Amino acid sequence: MRPTVWLGPAVVWLWLISPLYAAQPHPKPSLELSKHLVSIASLAHPSPTIMVPAGPFLIGSRRIDDDPYGLWTQFDDTEIPQQRVWLDEFTIDRDEASLGEYLAFLHKRKLEASDPLQKLIWHVITVHAVTDETLTRWPALYVTWQEAHDFCAAKGTRLPTEAEWEKAARGAEGRLFPWGEQPPTNKLAMYGQHHMHEIPILAAVDSHDEGKSPYGVHHMAGNVAEWVQDWFGFDYYAYMPEKNPPGPTNGRYRSVRGGSWKSKIIMLRTATRSGSAPDQRSATIGFRCAQSADRSVSHVERK
Repeated sequence: MRPTVWLGPAVVWLWLISPLYAAQPHPKPSLELSKHLVSIASLAHPSPTIMVPAGPFLIGSRRIDDDPYGLWTQFDDTEIPQQRVWLDEFTIDRDEASLGEYLAFLHKRKLEASDPLQKLIWHVITVHAVTDETLTRWPALYVTWQEAHDFCAAKGTRLPTEAEWEKAARGAEGRLFPWGEQPPTNKLAMYGQHHMHEIPILAAVDSHDEGKSPYGVHHMAGNVAEWVQDWFGFDYYAYMPEKNPPGPTNGRYRSVRGGSWKSKIIMLRTATRSGSAPDQRSATIGFRCAQSADRSVSHVERK
């Protein structure tokens, strides 16, 4: 039996933020919760899309061994070496997929929200008085890689490749952070948050204009980290192709980029890489969608 902690009259389940997996049951919500889920979905607005032009960009990091605490120093060797890679034109959602959009997707497919997502929504509504209008603009969370993939596919889009995500985040010349070299502040990114009961502290997906990337994409650092299309290759940057790298053909983990609401600064760097089991559900991982300008391109459709 998992422990609980009492917060006034409410029970806060400590495992709300823990890694949770697709095997968890999806119970039918209560009538009262169902009303809120429908309301949150009905208030959703789709993200605008941003065009990222074709051309080369700097991916990865130069190796630095004499400045262990410097922000330009690689997080680890998975982001080495730095090189120029060509990407064809593509579009990417300006905003992370919102909770409202995700619940509308589930409702259309007659699917229930996962158990941890239901518990989180009910908790923040009943204990913290968070409104449906606020929740609809939260990023989607507790979403597995396959669910993120299916959401994008239903829109006729897909998850971005890791290279596309990195270019959209840092621009052609390899910015340290989406906004430049300035260390993050709370006006630039939602990060470094802590809650004693591990309830997510999130920003609206269309917020933090000052922290936008060179192409105008929101929250490429912080808020929620994001699933991308690729399998996570520990040494992939050492042998990736010079044009439209599709990621490894297989693997154990899917790549996750961008850091989250609880991340330290080093995870917000545009070059920092990480991965996660594709069936993990987490309050720190969401996603956004992308699309090739030439829809005949098939190198990004690996599942």
